[in-house]
Amino acid sequence: MDIEWVDGFEIRVKVDHDAVVITANREGMLSLAKQLTALADAAPGQHIHYDDYNSLEEGSAEMIIVREK
Repeated sequence: MDIEWVDGFEIRVKVDHDAVVITANREGMLSLAKQLTALADAAPGQHIHYDDYNSLEEGSAEMIIVREK
């Protein structure tokens, strides 16, 4: 699966009480949109793993999005 990033992206993920809050700039939103589109076309079981070591802003909560069915 081809994962694309738009230059200048910033994405933060936090858990606030029982809610997951995703905050991103325009480039981050476009990056997520491209990646979700690629994941929608992938085989069931494929996933994208986001964390502050490879894509999210420092201090972000880890996030995994999985293609099901």
